[in-house]
Amino acid sequence: VQLQASGGGLVQIGGSLRLSCAASGSTFRVNVMGWYRQAPGKERELVAAITSGGSTNSVDSVKGRFTISRDNAANTVYLLMNNLKPEDTAVYYCNAEVTRRLGSDLITFKYWGQGTQVTVSS
Repeated sequence: VQLQASGGGLVQIGGSLRLSCAASGSTFRVNVMGWYRQAPGKERELVAAITSGGSTNSVDSVKGRFTISRDNAANTVYLLMNNLKPEDTAVYYCNAEVTRRLGSDLITFKYWGQGTQVTVSS
């Protein structure tokens, strides 16, 4: 299973970006998908997550500005980021909990995408 993230870049304060992440490979079911970020010198933190049923949660610092959504048919998760601030600058990683059929067993794994840089400048 591979997660391919895209959509990062350089944007001015108040600008917008949309990140995408597609899961491909042998998947029986893609469960929770989410976005994490890691700024220099800081720990990786959960930004937002969404279940296959559409339930979402997000960190307080992005509420009202970021929206997470997904296309279950395409196993793709999106993060629309509006009103970006300098403190949003980080490498953003997508994450997916994927159930795979291995023989007669169903086993759940967690996968990470390669990371995409988001830089918010003045």
